[in-house]
Amino acid sequence: MSAMEVILLERVEKLGQMGEVVRVKPGYARNFLLPQKKALRATAENKERFEKQRVQLEAVNLKLKGEAEAVAKKMDSVSVVLVRQAGETGQLYGSVTARDIADAVSAAGYTVDHRQIRIDRPIKTLGLVQTRVMLHPEVAVTVTVNVAKSEEEAERQAKGDEPPAAEEIFEAPPAAADAAPAPAAEPAAEEKPKKAKKAKPAAEAAAPVELPAADKPNTKRSKGKKKSRDEYEDDED
Repeated sequence: MSAMEVILLERVEKLGQMGEVVRVKPGYARNFLLPQKKALRATAENKERFEKQRVQLEAVNLKLKGEAEAVAKKMDSVSVVLVRQAGETGQLYGSVTARDIADAVSAAGYTVDHRQIRIDRPIKTLGLVQTRVMLHPEVAVTVTVNVAKSEEEAERQAKGDEPPAAEEIFEAPPAAADAAPAPAAEPAAEEKPKKAKKAKPAAEAAAPVELPAADKPNTKRSKGKKKSRDEYEDDED
């Protein structure tokens, strides 16, 4: 299907400024731009009509822009809390939509429509989400959406405090959680194994014990004195 040409009656994000003639998909024009009076079909009659009303349209746009800027100053640092149920991993049982955010901002005292909320996709997890609110085609303000399971958790998230981990709750010592850890005991010096005494040789072990000279038995046989030759000769005579 061929594109459709339209004349923008105001600035449209990522499309163009007031008075520009742009080409868009027919569905986008029929479902959004034309019903929201953000554009006119770019016929010869509408182009002539727009040129006659351009000055008036620009004056109205300038007035609305100034009003939006004044509201934006008041909405600076606005934060809204959305309490939702979620699992242990922080995944929501459902999602937060643009309509939910618009209702919360309106409850805070600033009337906005869900079509003014700019989120890329529905919010499906706990935490802080920065969301743009288009107060005017040329004026946007950032709103903090605080998605939590309770008001107390939302307060902790806003302060940047992290909840204690499960390990810290169930494994921390009851009384000595804040005490300084005791120094580790130094390992005892290894004792060197004692060397086994060498066994004496069997011969040495069996050797007789040497007694003192006084206690030694006289085992030597007594020998007679050797006779001289003269004595032998006397015996022969």
